[in-house]
Amino acid sequence: MAGRRAAASTLAAGALTATVALYMALVAFGNITDFDTNRAFVQHVLAMDTTFKDPDLMWRAVTSRSLQDGAYIAIIVWETAAALVLVAASVLWALRRDRARRLSALGLLMVLLLFGAGFLAIGGEWFAMWQSKDWNGLEAATRNIVLAGLALLVVQLTPPAAARTAATRSDPRVE
Repeated sequence: MAGRRAAASTLAAGALTATVALYMALVAFGNITDFDTNRAFVQHVLAMDTTFKDPDLMWRAVTSRSLQDGAYIAIIVWETAAALVLVAASVLWALRRDRARRLSALGLLMVLLLFGAGFLAIGGEWFAMWQSKDWNGLEAATRNIVLAGLALLVVQLTPPAAARTAATRSDPRVE
């Protein structure tokens, strides 16, 4: 029974890692091939031009096109790196390698940092994105945090390969 649970846990961890890998790859691909769509999002959030325009907050606005583009390019680079790490982790899960856990954790933490620190904290609070009816990405960021957080939890609860092998050997019902 323990062997089957371990196998199911490994399958779940691999599938969730692959799901987030696919999602991040598609996000990065979309941002690269349709650069201007989300560039406008980043520009409006950083410029704070659709917020309540409270003078006590507007000093935070970044209106330099170069800085806005630099921030957007940094986001795309981070998304691409996270996608590559998660794709590699997915391959390692398929090969049943212990490094899959560590690489999955790294990639999932990259996603959590992007959407948690980047979009919720910096975009949502520092640049008051929550005030915008038009350029508010908090709901999407929250969905991404939930998916990556759930995947990370499953990955961390999956026993290492050595423990899975021991469980399989100790359970005569597992073939």
